[in-house]
Amino acid sequence: MNKSQLIKLVFEKYGAKPQYLWQKYPDYCVLRHGEKGKWFAVIMEIPKSKLGLSGEGTAVIADVKCGPVLMGSYIGKKGVFPAYHMNKAHWLTLLLESADEEDIKELLDVSFHLTE
Repeated sequence: MNKSQLIKLVFEKYGAKPQYLWQKYPDYCVLRHGEKGKWFAVIMEIPKSKLGLSGEGTAVIADVKCGPVLMGSYIGKKGVFPAYHMNKAHWLTLLLESADEEDIKELLDVSFHLTE
């Protein structure tokens, strides 16, 4: 899955549009609940080295909220890491290019409901 596909999926399922909040990082966006404005995902492009990946360049990731118990079921799966930028006890990082599409969909749903 790529960033555009993720944004399209989120809009179709939750009605959320990306919000680009940082002038310094114009490609970073948050996905929020409409009424309360709570974040349920953050999409960023970070150096691969930040995730312990080899090679040059960057990777597009999404940070999503996940309960600590459920987190153990996902950490270690392909493309799933402890959160890069958020609280590692409650958030996961999904490497969009390699995480399983069904895992991405499930974790977006979990994150959406945990942040309602």
